[in-house]
Amino acid sequence: MPGTRVLACEPLAAAHARLRAAVIARFGTVPAHVSLHRAALGDREGEAVLAVPLLGAAPQEQWASIVKDYAGWPGVGTARETVPLRRVDGLGLDDLSAVKLDAEGAEYEVLRGARETLLRCRPVLSVEIEERHRPGSTWAVPAYLDALGYDGFFELHGAWRPMAGLDRATMHRASPDPSAFAASDPYVFTFAFLPREAAAGMLGRLRDG
Repeated sequence: MPGTRVLACEPLAAAHARLRAAVIARFGTVPAHVSLHRAALGDREGEAVLAVPLLGAAPQEQWASIVKDYAGWPGVGTARETVPLRRVDGLGLDDLSAVKLDAEGAEYEVLRGARETLLRCRPVLSVEIEERHRPGSTWAVPAYLDALGYDGFFELHGAWRPMAGLDRATMHRASPDPSAFAASDPYVFTFAFLPREAAAGMLGRLRDG
């Protein structure tokens, strides 16, 4: 995508180091159009404690979260890391066009901290939302974005469907236990949120292309 800029936020120190190494391996350096921030995103500035579940001694970094803990699950340990916390609105962005958000339950806080940027820039959003990480989140996050003028959709069997068509009993059921991977089939957890004023045209291009 020539001419684009990429801003990536990764709070875990080890994961951020791997990300930086991968970028340098690809480009020889961190190029000017890529910004790497070792920080979690939320609705305030400061610090947060990131909980990382452990299966044996292996950290499950993909489940690291600032809003949930993993204490109490049999056979699952918890490592904790204090990380910097930033708001998207504090980054001073005026040309944000697309967001990929996967925050293991903290999506609501991240989006609250991005409110002014979303209203100003109107980016397309791809958001992972899972009830197993935060009960009620598949209702709360779309409702918050609806108030900001966003329509939610998900893709299933090649068709784009409105958020209202999500049947949580059959399409969105999975264990919150980091050691259990059973889930409903299909398991729908990635949603696109489009600015309402542009949603019809964007969906039309997706269907045509």
